[in-house]
Amino acid sequence: MTNWRLVHSEASLGWGGQEHRIIAELAGFKKRGGEVWLLAPAESEIFRRAAIAKISTIPLRTDKLHFPFEAIRLARWLRQNQIQILNTHSSRDGWLAGIAGRMACVPLIIRTRHIDVDYPNRWLSRHAYATLADYVMTTSRKITAHFQEMFGLPDDRISTVPTGIDLDFFSPSGKKAQFFPDNKPHVGMISVLRSWKGHATFLQAARLLLDEKFTAHFVIVGEGPMRPRIERQIAELNLGSAVTLTGHREDVPDILRALNVLVVPSTKHEGVPQIGLQALATKTPVVGSDAGGIPEIIRHGETGRIFPANDAKMLAGKILETLADTETTRAMTERGRTLAEAQHGLDRMIEAIDALYLRHLPA
Repeated sequence: MTNWRLVHSEASLGWGGQEHRIIAELAGFKKRGGEVWLLAPAESEIFRRAAIAKISTIPLRTDKLHFPFEAIRLARWLRQNQIQILNTHSSRDGWLAGIAGRMACVPLIIRTRHIDVDYPNRWLSRHAYATLADYVMTTSRKITAHFQEMFGLPDDRISTVPTGIDLDFFSPSGKKAQFFPDNKPHVGMISVLRSWKGHATFLQAARLLLDEKFTAHFVIVGEGPMRPRIERQIAELNLGSAVTLTGHREDVPDILRALNVLVVPSTKHEGVPQIGLQALATKTPVVGSDAGGIPEIIRHGETGRIFPANDAKMLAGKILETLADTETTRAMTERGRTLAEAQHGLDRMIEAIDALYLRHLPA
């Protein structure tokens, strides 16, 4: 393990899997003796949580008006602090910190991609991943393949480092969250409330199941910009008494252990979802869509069940199958925990990233 002088940048104001991973990486390298910093807007949730985790923070201004002045300020700071590695994550900080990093001659600039998206102007976007980055790290093999196709990145400029989770924190044994009514199966989603996370499909499947006289309670955990639309759909489908919206919760392991089925119904963009890994680690049965990198961990018939994205009828069927075939489901959860332990521990992720840094940092 090398004691890197390492900076991550993140322009997002929200809090989700991407931001979780950034904090986990910084904390992991700090624990092992590295000097680490976070560049982020002072009003962002990741900035606040980094401070709580005792990670050094530098405020980042991402508005267009201050862009050139901020780039110059950042370049000066990067030089003064002799930063070895700069790891950028979102579009705005990728351009801003990437330009500052080039101005400061930072030895190694990494661009990490967590979700799978298309770019209308591939010629321009390629500069963010080639000109302003020495290497691209992704969280799923599907994102890696897509980025190689879009930008022509050779194998020695991009690779996948799967997300790692705390296997002790996400343990099968421990307290369970309490939901009402507690005498029914609990089927849930845990995610930021974003348009592509598939809440509409989840609620449509809930309506289909209830119409077939299937007794269950549906739980949606998380907060985000789609909450008003989700609330409207609950009302339109007459699901008020069958669905609980909990808002943001920090006791995710307790919630996972309380669920009979976790659903990951994303419609697009998804890399390898952390909530899927967390469910495997807690031995919570999982049904996931075939979007993005979900099938890389929710392996159909092995660690969970997969349905076609946006297909509420198929999702309803997979939920019923998961609850009805208890022996097969239990075997899947056992294999899921084994997969999480073998490939997705937090230490394993930090070691893989450390090796990547060592391999690509100039001598």
